[in-house]
Amino acid sequence: MGFGDLRTPAGLQVLNDYLADKSYIEGVGHTLSRILCLPLKGVCTCLCVTGGYVPSQADVAVFEAVSGPPPADLFHALRWYNHIKSYEKEKASLPGVKKSLGKYGPASVEDTTGSAAADVKDDDDIDLFGSDDEEESEEAKRLREERLAQYESKKAKKPAVVAKSSILLDVKPWDDETDMAKLEECVRSIQADSLVWGSSKLVPVGYGIKKLQIQCVVEDDKVGTDMLEEQITAFEDYVQSMDVAAFNKI
Repeated sequence: MGFGDLRTPAGLQVLNDYLADKSYIEGVGHTLSRILCLPLKGVCTCLCVTGGYVPSQADVAVFEAVSGPPPADLFHALRWYNHIKSYEKEKASLPGVKKSLGKYGPASVEDTTGSAAADVKDDDDIDLFGSDDEEESEEAKRLREERLAQYESKKAKKPAVVAKSSILLDVKPWDDETDMAKLEECVRSIQADSLVWGSSKLVPVGYGIKKLQIQCVVEDDKVGTDMLEEQITAFEDYVQSMDVAAFNKI
């Protein structure tokens, strides 16, 4: 079993195909449910809201083997990667026992991620400039120092890449009597460096209740979904909960 080498396009393609009909690496998960009581016209109506499967240590093991976000055309793998990334602070508490990569994935594919990492380590052990113990001519020493200086100069001039994401949030009120205009005003009052609020709309969810669906753009290193959820749900007079409806890299 395995995904091949998850540090290569071929391995990511195997992962993408594997997740085409799956939410998580292992099909067995823990279901979460809660009772939502809504006072409607003087009558307390209780709804059971099922949260579905949750990620496990299998997802953590595979996530840690992937070197970065999959390309946009591998949308199943990218969707899974962004979702598991949102559990960064909680991954140690996720259910299950972490196993080797060879215990997950299609049965017909062999895991080679570990061997690829060993090859990289072997490459790192190669001294491209020769050993200090070897005798070195003055000319060779001068050339080596010039090349190192040129490399450091190019590296210093290379602009840093700023990673940004577009996030669509679902903000749910307590009931059909919640002032949605005030709720949106509270959400938009949240300010942070690189956080830009976009368009919004009200989406019916049932029993006369509407949720606020609002777009925002953030820099990944400065604003995360955990911070947004913490600050939005702090408006507890209006907000019952917040969910991430869509998360896309820009």
